[in-house]
Amino acid sequence: MIQWGPDPEIFRIGFFALRWYSLMFMFSFAFGLVLFRYIYRREGKNLADLDDLLLYMLLATILGARLGHVIFYDPAYYFSHPLTILKVWEGGLASHGGAIGIFIALYLYTRRKKNQPYLWLLDRMAIGVALAGSLIRLGNFFNSEIIGKAAPDLPWAIIMNRVDMIPRHPAQLYESISYLLIFILLYFIYKKFGEKTPRGLLLGLFSILVFGARFVIEFFKENQSAFESGMTLNMGQILSIPMVLLGLYLIYTSRTRPL
Repeated sequence: MIQWGPDPEIFRIGFFALRWYSLMFMFSFAFGLVLFRYIYRREGKNLADLDDLLLYMLLATILGARLGHVIFYDPAYYFSHPLTILKVWEGGLASHGGAIGIFIALYLYTRRKKNQPYLWLLDRMAIGVALAGSLIRLGNFFNSEIIGKAAPDLPWAIIMNRVDMIPRHPAQLYESISYLLIFILLYFIYKKFGEKTPRGLLLGLFSILVFGARFVIEFFKENQSAFESGMTLNMGQILSIPMVLLGLYLIYTSRTRPL
């Protein structure tokens, strides 16, 4: 079996510590910025707008993901200890909450940018978010969190020494690899069609593939909260269903939606 148990901290200088998860989070925004510089140049948009877009995305991702975890996974605890909601560094971010936060933030952003329609921007943002999801799940792997179920007979099972000595599915890597492949697909579709990409197609594919993969991979993961133990589908799977349905609707309607 593969032994895995790196220190979540890459290095520490005094009170400052750089963690693998934080590094992957920063990489996701850095790569996203490079991607959007390419998109904005290709489609003749104002590059100065990227400063505002980056701020909206940072706030939306962090606040949305944190509040999503608080509301969807353990509201009783957090509402009883409200100050712990602010302790993002202790972990607890939900991708579904992050997605909702991004939807809201980009709507507010596009109200100020009339030459960047809402669905146009969501389509292109889906490319970068898929890559960010891959990097963040890699950060979870380094942190030995969001662990997979026990799989003692699995040839590629991983023992996470920081958790226990049980061979488990490397569920974080399943998700990371899935999201990376989705990013590559979305990027090449956009690279081929550019501004002629049917409006809603990229977001639709993202919603179906990312949340469809999440739905399947959840069967190989341990539940994140105790209340999920008696459920047929866990919270991550329940929240993925409407996103897949949204994706199907967007792809169906993209055939007739004007560019």
